[in-house]
Amino acid sequence: MNITRRHMAALVAAAVLATANSQMVCAASNIMSAPDALAAAARGEVVLVDIRTRGEWKQSGLAEPALAISMHEAGFVRNLAKALGGDRSRPLALICAVGGRSAHMQRLLATAGFTNVIDVSEGMFGSSAGPGWLKRGLPVKSWTQN
Repeated sequence: MNITRRHMAALVAAAVLATANSQMVCAASNIMSAPDALAAAARGEVVLVDIRTRGEWKQSGLAEPALAISMHEAGFVRNLAKALGGDRSRPLALICAVGGRSAHMQRLLATAGFTNVIDVSEGMFGSSAGPGWLKRGLPVKSWTQN
């Protein structure tokens, strides 16, 4: 079999694309329901972080085990890394209002070296992924400004 340089380049490019696509599928499939996030956080298996704004926290409260680290404030990535004890491979579950911001941040944080980011895609208020933390009657705590 005679493989030319052009064929070899095409094979290498296809392998690179296949690897990149499989990594994107793995990242995109890292989703958790609200009840599963609560249980995993209670067992210490994930750090649950509410990434919404302070105004949203004040209005609806926070998921009981969640840390309040807003994606809208300076130092977001640094504060997440600190919450994980500097271990960017530690499981990190993100929750927002309806799953849009958490999905977006899941992708962005992968580029910042976080390797195990989970999207609680139904969010606090519900989405097509599920009814949401609040409608499920899961525990909520009031947010008080630090």
